[in-house]
Amino acid sequence: MRIAVLGLGEAGSRLAADLAAAGVDVHGYDPLNGGSPEEAVAGSDVVLSVNSAKAALGAARSAAPVLGEALYADLNTASPALKRELAEVAGARFADVALLGPVPAKGLGTPALASGPGAQAFAAALEPLGMPVDVVSEQAGDAAAMKLLRSVFMKGLAAAAIESVEAAEAAGHVEWLKQEIAAVIGRPLLDRLLTGSRAHAVRRIDELEAAHALLEELGVEPRIAEASAGVLRGLGG
Repeated sequence: MRIAVLGLGEAGSRLAADLAAAGVDVHGYDPLNGGSPEEAVAGSDVVLSVNSAKAALGAARSAAPVLGEALYADLNTASPALKRELAEVAGARFADVALLGPVPAKGLGTPALASGPGAQAFAAALEPLGMPVDVVSEQAGDAAAMKLLRSVFMKGLAAAAIESVEAAEAAGHVEWLKQEIAAVIGRPLLDRLLTGSRAHAVRRIDELEAAHALLEELGVEPRIAEASAGVLRGLGG
């Protein structure tokens, strides 16, 4: 199997390395490394777009002329509307994929939701390589929406941890508070919420803004999403 990975940041590089270790013929593209997306995509069986929501549409448009019969899977965290637009560009073998966990830590073991006309094909290609895939529907955008709904909770939990720990540091009770929080959610998750939020604040702000827009579309006031984005903006600044 030949798989093209468009975007070789933390997530894309880890996925590419795991795919190569699994015996896949991997062709990567990243704008910082030269080459072209067309070269990576041409002749591939599967294309994984792992860059950013802002770059996703440009990547799909670059790949489309040489895509042929290849499956095109967008793994970026983006709005359902953008995923539907990507489906129009990529065609009938498009998969909207939402990754549910830290890819640099889990690689191909990261659980995924998949929707869109190519969702079943994505599962058939990636599950034998080690990725747990839950096919949720044939409608592009459904996986994206489900991840954003989850993000409201997960990023809200992170914001609560960050703010309470910051206050505990000022009050001189930080270790006690960390122990109290860890007793509820576990120390590994607490550490991930605190360190990951600082390291990836800018990307997670974009994610919460997409969640904010989705909640408004659903008629739900996005109070937690808005407050959580505010905490992350402070970290990003």
